Amino acid sequence: MKKTEKILVALGLGEYSQGVFDFAASLAEGLGADMIVANIINNRDVEAVRVVSDMGYNVDGDHYISSVELGRKGSIEKILKASSFPFERMKTLIKIGNPMEQLLKIIKEEQVDMIVMGPKGRTDLEQVLLGSVAEKIFRRSPVTVVSYRDKQFADKLRMREHPA
Repeated sequence: MKKTEKILVALGLGEYSQGVFDFAASLAEGLGADMIVANIINNRDVEAVRVVSDMGYNVDGDHYISSVELGRKGSIEKILKASSFPFERMKTLIKIGNPMEQLLKIIKEEQVDMIVMGPKGRTDLEQVLLGSVAEKIFRRSPVTVVSYRDKQFADKLRMREHPA
C-alpha cells in the first residue's frame, strides 16, 4: 500500500470547518503527511454578481471576488492558528470555479493521496445532501475520501429511523 504523503482538506467554511480541519490535521500528524487546505469560491456565485451588475446595479464583480477571497483567507487563517499542525507542512489554496471540478483538479495537480471533507459545506441544509459537492466527490474521486462527522451531526444521524 502506498504511503499517504498529502492530505487535501476541503473547507466550505461553515460551522463544521474547524472540526474537519482538526480531524484532517490529526490524520496527517499520525500518518506523517503534509496538508493542502482548499476552499473553492463557487463560480455560480460570481456569475450571479455579474448578472446583477449587468442589470445596472452598482456591484463590481472583481471587487466581490477580491473581498470574498480576503474574507476566506482570514477565516482559514483563524482555523489554522487554532491548530498545532506545523504551518510549514501546509499549503493553502483558494480557487474559483465549480467546487467539485476544482477539488478533482487539485487532487491531480498536487498529487494528493486522500481528501478529508465534511458532509456539508457553507449551508446546513440536511435535505440537500444528494447532488452536493461531497456526494459528487465520493463518486468521482480517484483517491480515498474521508467524511468527517462531528458529534452533533453523528448524533442526529443516529437518532434517525433507518429502514431495516
